[in-house]
Amino acid sequence: MAHAEKVYKVRNGKQTKQYTWRARYKRPDGTWGSEPGFPTKKTAEEWGEAQEALIRTGRWIDPALQRTTFGEFARTWMKAKPKRGATMGKRWNLLEQHIFPKWEHVPLNQINWFDVDAWQQRLPCDDVTSGHAVSLMSSILTGAVDAKKLTVNPLYARRRTRRTAGVGAPAVAKPRKTDEEKWAQPEVVLRIADRLGPAVGLHILTAAFTGLGWGETAALHRRNVLLTRRQPHDGGFFTCPVIRVDPDVGELAEYEGRDDDGKKTGIVLRLEPPKNETRARDVDVPPFLAALLRAHLADWPHEHIFCTPSGALWRRSNFSSAQLRPAADGRPALTKTRGRAERPGWDPIMPGLTMRALRHTHDTYQDQIGVRPALMYEQAGHRRPGIKAVYQHPTPAMRQERLDGLQAIYERAMGNLGWKALWGRVDLVKPPKGGRPTNIPQTIFGEASMVA
Repeated sequence: MAHAEKVYKVRNGKQTKQYTWRARYKRPDGTWGSEPGFPTKKTAEEWGEAQEALIRTGRWIDPALQRTTFGEFARTWMKAKPKRGATMGKRWNLLEQHIFPKWEHVPLNQINWFDVDAWQQRLPCDDVTSGHAVSLMSSILTGAVDAKKLTVNPLYARRRTRRTAGVGAPAVAKPRKTDEEKWAQPEVVLRIADRLGPAVGLHILTAAFTGLGWGETAALHRRNVLLTRRQPHDGGFFTCPVIRVDPDVGELAEYEGRDDDGKKTGIVLRLEPPKNETRARDVDVPPFLAALLRAHLADWPHEHIFCTPSGALWRRSNFSSAQLRPAADGRPALTKTRGRAERPGWDPIMPGLTMRALRHTHDTYQDQIGVRPALMYEQAGHRRPGIKAVYQHPTPAMRQERLDGLQAIYERAMGNLGWKALWGRVDLVKPPKGGRPTNIPQTIFGEASMVA
């Protein structure tokens, strides 16, 4: 039965007449537990009796475990809850840059919502990042409840207080992009693609006219390009070429590697499964793009069709800085000097364009041509919400209508630019010394013809 004991204070190695009370109670294994620091005998006894009551009902949590620091348990939780590599990197960054400076050495049972809410409002980052930090803390504290280190998660189902102007905001607030900056007109896409040449330019075209994300295009293997969709339709079969996002290695992930203890191990560049089941999909390819891809496959010597000229997988920053940024933002001309060839200057076409904006571009095109929601969600790799996701499905007629619409967007843009072909010849590899290869496919409005 719970009881209380006096604990005399000691000063200079000698016991004084001052004392506090220590609660004593029976643990579940029959041993005696204790908790010091109570001002009176009654409060110590009541606390001990409350512990024994919790033990009898099976709801008791060892007070010593509740004093585990947040940082100690967070590292245990990270080991027990592995995710895709990029997700783990983002979690460690949130912990190290934002959460640990404040909460690493705080005992779990001393964390409360008032303090957390006040802290997140003053974080020196954008509001979205603050929300992610609080969400990660809440997940970790829920894990502490499951691990019998806390009775409740004080952050569960609480709504954050939004920042007021001037409180905790970044030093320089970035202006919000307008809708016009988030997608590209087809003429813009074609001009940038033409400027970059057949191999890299086709990468841009594919992103804009299929909606594949950066990681999906950078991981695209030739075995998953121009496969055939075949469905019964109208007394026969509907067929069209598709690009498959591989369910096993369909996305190129790039992130800062960490070991189980969170120690940095260097940048990781590797192929991974898509982030969820809806992103593993077959994307229907319009005729003009199928013709360009077919010519590219014939000439490109590497397994991954959108890789560096040497066959290595692209790093996102390298692709952006060396390819997309100069083509979209413009670049100065360079004169010929020793060790450097002459280079023409480029005027800006669409400064700030990103590969993510090209994914926005494709979904915008789909909406423009009236693609049905059942097909729009499928092709974008998005999970459709609501009961209609269960009852509505893409049909061959819907697919043909989408392909016709995308083809029409391409042909109209080519006409507006006054172009008859992209890149003149689809010359995707450097010619060998002594001559240029013959029989190179030329693509005009999606129809491939052989040019001697």
